[in-house]
Amino acid sequence: MEEYTKRIVKTIQYIDDHLDADLSLEKIAKIGAYSPFHFHRIFKLITGETLQVYIVRKKIEKSAFYLAVRKEIEIKEIYLDLGFSSHSVFCKTFKKYYGISPSAFRKSAPETFHKIIQKERKNGQIAPVFDPYICKIENLLNWSAMNLKIEVKELPEMNLASVMSLGIANVEPSYTILIDWAKKKNLFPAEHVKMISVYHDSFKVTPPEKVRIHASMLLNKKMSKPEGKIFPEIISAGKCIIGSGEMTLNDFEQCWVSLFLWMNENKYSMRKAFPFEIYHSNFKEHPEGKMLVDFCIPV
Repeated sequence: MEEYTKRIVKTIQYIDDHLDADLSLEKIAKIGAYSPFHFHRIFKLITGETLQVYIVRKKIEKSAFYLAVRKEIEIKEIYLDLGFSSHSVFCKTFKKYYGISPSAFRKSAPETFHKIIQKERKNGQIAPVFDPYICKIENLLNWSAMNLKIEVKELPEMNLASVMSLGIANVEPSYTILIDWAKKKNLFPAEHVKMISVYHDSFKVTPPEKVRIHASMLLNKKMSKPEGKIFPEIISAGKCIIGSGEMTLNDFEQCWVSLFLWMNENKYSMRKAFPFEIYHSNFKEHPEGKMLVDFCIPV
């Protein structure tokens, strides 16, 4: 299973980076070094979805994210970049996932920076509802001003050792795997070691049990090759919005929502990179379960 997981991680990384490219079963299976028949079965075993279902879901979730936070991009540009052949095909697929059209989604989402939840109608249909996370945008901005130190600065390239987690419930076990590996390498515990979570999906558009999070450790130098479930990952150098504060785990969602809101209010756009968290302390060692965290959005 360990070797299977390592190959699937490689294919998932390729899919996420090439959503506008040829993502046929034959192409992806070749990247994972499998025959198409075996790859299809293994992919579903590990991810819980067929390859095609996964690809379509990722495209729609990415389009939803851009519709919500990249208002300057035309809808046509979004769906063409993601490989949809026409407006009608895109709209039909999007509505299947979220219950409303892309234009209605874009119009509703920014009004109070709602989060998406799924709610069952009386007739049994599933329709997305924009549930206010905080009643007014002003409250969120005030909260972030009081609880986060926000700045924009250049960060250097970061070399990571990572373990992929599918679903929020699997993040802690992934860190356990990573720390056990680091102990054998005499990399942990260390005074200046930093743990980092890299979010390859957004909770706004991806169900919590399907969100892909990389549990990572900052290294002094790049890993030469994968080792079991541990694989190398690089966070590219560049400008980031950084919100720093001492938080409990229950505060994290509010931190991210307010930080993305701050990004929009200050006319920044997210670049093609994944948001991440840098941990400077361990919440398990704090009497109130708090930890020092940098919430980082590449812009």
